[in-house]
Amino acid sequence: MSGSRGGCAWPGTDPLYLAYHDEEWGVPEYDGRALWEKLILDGFQAGLAWITILRKRENFRRAFHGFDPARIARYTERDVTRLLGDEGIIRHRGKIEGTMKNARAWLEIEAGHPGGFSAYCWDWVDGKPLQPGPRTMKDVPAATPLSTAISKDLKKRGFTFCGPTIVYAWMQACGLVNDHMTDCFRHAEVAHAKRPR
Repeated sequence: MSGSRGGCAWPGTDPLYLAYHDEEWGVPEYDGRALWEKLILDGFQAGLAWITILRKRENFRRAFHGFDPARIARYTERDVTRLLGDEGIIRHRGKIEGTMKNARAWLEIEAGHPGGFSAYCWDWVDGKPLQPGPRTMKDVPAATPLSTAISKDLKKRGFTFCGPTIVYAWMQACGLVNDHMTDCFRHAEVAHAKRPR
C-alpha cells in the first residue's frame, strides 16, 4: 500500500483511499463515458473531501442509472426530486441539475467531435499523459493554464461545475497528467501504462 511504500501521502491510512490511490488514481482512462462520470463526481466533490465521494460512489452510480448520459439527458423534475430525496448521494440541486445539463453537453461532443468525448479530452494533451514529475505536494498545482483552458472550453460547450481546479483534479484522476510523486511506487507504473487496444 502507498502508505508503506513511500511517495504520495494524501491517501493517509484509509483502506478505501489507499486502494483508490494504488489501483485507480492516475491510470489513463480512455473510455468516454468513464471520463464523463469522473468529471461529474469531481463536480459533486467541490467543497467536500474526495473520500466522501468515494464512499458514496456506488450510490451515485445506482441513483444516476450507471451514469448513462443519454438517460440522464432525459431526466425531468421528477428525477431531480427523486435524487434530492436520496440520502446515499450529495443532495445538491444545482449539482444534480448541472449533471443533467452536462449529459446533454456530453452527447453533443460525443456526436460532434471526431473520436467522441474521449478524443476530445485526450486531444488537449496530444494523446499522451503529461509527466510533470512532482517530488513534493508543493510541486502540484491546484490548477494550470491548461486546466483553465479546458474549463473555459467545456463551459462554452454547455458544461457546468467544471472550474479550473475541478478540471485539474479530474485530469489527475483520469491520468491525463501523472501527479504521483516521483518516489511513489505508482509513478513509474502509471507512466508506462499502455493504452488498451
